[in-house]
Amino acid sequence: MFKALLWAFATAVLMAEAVRGQQVPCYFVLGDSVFDNGNNNDLDTLAKVNYSPYGIDFARGPTGRFSNGRNIPDFIAEEVGFKYDIPPFIRASTEQAHTGINYASGGAGLLEETSQHLGERISFEKQITNHRNMILTARVPPEKLKKCLYTINIGSNDYLNNYFMPAPYTTNGNFSFDGYADYLIRSYRSYLKSLYILGARKVAVFGVSKLGCTPRMIASHGGGKGCAAEVNKAVEPFNKNLKALVFEFNRNFADAKFTFVDLFSSQNPIEYFILGFTVTDKSCCTVESGQELCAANKSVCPNRGQYVYWDNVHSTEAANKVVAEAAFVGLITSPYSILLLTL
Repeated sequence: MFKALLWAFATAVLMAEAVRGQQVPCYFVLGDSVFDNGNNNDLDTLAKVNYSPYGIDFARGPTGRFSNGRNIPDFIAEEVGFKYDIPPFIRASTEQAHTGINYASGGAGLLEETSQHLGERISFEKQITNHRNMILTARVPPEKLKKCLYTINIGSNDYLNNYFMPAPYTTNGNFSFDGYADYLIRSYRSYLKSLYILGARKVAVFGVSKLGCTPRMIASHGGGKGCAAEVNKAVEPFNKNLKALVFEFNRNFADAKFTFVDLFSSQNPIEYFILGFTVTDKSCCTVESGQELCAANKSVCPNRGQYVYWDNVHSTEAANKVVAEAAFVGLITSPYSILLLTL
């Protein structure tokens, strides 16, 4: 993958150079904590990270990003040619609906109930409602919206903070792995249709990663000795169905240009090693027993570029960069690279 990445990235750079400048008029981000850049800061929730050591490698320090530095949308925005950060919804002006807004919220899921034990969060449905209100108030022309880039990362919490959680959640007892995936995808289909009606045409849909290999799930479901196979097996049908859903949209809507970003298949020891990641099962920051997020103002690893995980669930800036670049050039996407979405 490493050689392919270099070749594909060089090709993408040349293509981007040919286009020059900002390649889309606006960029909208929806999803969960992987994409959140500060929308949870003022919510009454355990899922917020506007404190040190989060942001230790970010120019403005702790902003609400669930990482030590930039997240995946930050890198994608750079690749697409934006010279500024896409603002979080909570501090975005109406005028910024013309250039892009990040609606993502830590704890968000496809199901309204997901992550309720953490407190407030902006569900995927509510994010779409916020987007609708912003673009209507700002009177963003439909033809402009069709040229914008959209990236979505949602679904992980429906497993981490629902299916594999005890009471008050009951989905584990009510659904098999396949049944739950089908249930989630039915909701996802409805939400994507809503976005399509609102003008979304160039959409990168991120699948769920190997959640069983996060430090949190290794500890709780893997016996502390390795990836939790049961958890990884559970998310496989979701990814399979989500990829099929992307192709369904492209097939049914002639002007749709949706692509699936495969985070699951790209996670393997050989590729991690080639890319310089030597610690793949532990958090870089200090996480107290039974917790998921970094302990405030506690020590962090000095070699952050060698760690995949920043805390017990979320990736380091180094890992985020690899994912963003691979998605941009098309190494982990199907049928389009993010670059091709922008052309």
